[in-house]
Amino acid sequence: MNSIYYNSCPLCGSSLIHEALTAKDYTVSGETFGIWHCGGCSGRFTQNIPANDKIGRYYQSQEYISHSETKQGLINRLYHSVRKITLRSKQNWVRASSGIKQGSLLDIGCGTGAFLHYMQTGGWNVTGLEPDENARKNAKSIYNIEPLPIDQLFSLPAASFDAITMWHVLEHVHELHHYLERIRVLLKPGGALLIAVPNYTSSDADHYGQHWAAYDVPRHLYHFSPASMEKLLLSHQIRVEKKHPMVFDGFYVSLLSEKYKTGKSRLVAGFFNGLRSYRKGLKNVEKCSSIVYECKL
Repeated sequence: MNSIYYNSCPLCGSSLIHEALTAKDYTVSGETFGIWHCGGCSGRFTQNIPANDKIGRYYQSQEYISHSETKQGLINRLYHSVRKITLRSKQNWVRASSGIKQGSLLDIGCGTGAFLHYMQTGGWNVTGLEPDENARKNAKSIYNIEPLPIDQLFSLPAASFDAITMWHVLEHVHELHHYLERIRVLLKPGGALLIAVPNYTSSDADHYGQHWAAYDVPRHLYHFSPASMEKLLLSHQIRVEKKHPMVFDGFYVSLLSEKYKTGKSRLVAGFFNGLRSYRKGLKNVEKCSSIVYECKL
């Protein structure tokens, strides 16, 4: 089978599903995909997604920053300029949620290893998993870090990590429920799980609609609301203890969305829409473009 069609919600299993909108792949293929809404959990998902062994070609782009570290174009340069701030925030969240300053960390979908490198320099024992071979090679050449292939998730020893992180990864995972079950096995008692995903109920998603860059079809298989994330995690006996806003994501996503919507790099319009998202996210985390879910078993 080359594509997957869902008759029920892949997040909660409900049959109360319907098409909500269609979105275009602006990064690689130019193809359009339906995005369906679930009345049972309020989550959304991309319909007719490429099968796991077919989706690789949709990641083959130099513009895919988490795999290539590209600094081409103003938007990607801006991404790099704020990354040090976001890396520090991630480190602080890991320390606070795990209750320790140094320990063992697993980063699933580590890309080129920037976060792993940052945590390693802070004294953490780090392990990375990454499905893309080129990203693994870049991690070695840039940071001298050697991520493992993603299938090693199911070979790592149980109860071996103080913290597990997934930064904008869960929305990409075909075997969603298997991954969450495996994470439960790999966390030490009292360990912390931090998951960052885009929020389709954010103010910037409302503004841009089908042009919202964080739909990123077909690479993003699922599109989470805060309610759907909490329901999904609870179904695996994982509880959300805190939610944190990823305040800079609104700027990056709005700049890309403006380009997708108008065909032009309208920096001023993108910046002000990002600023609006930033302000709303500070007031209400559930309106932020991306949310970090801090979790415990």
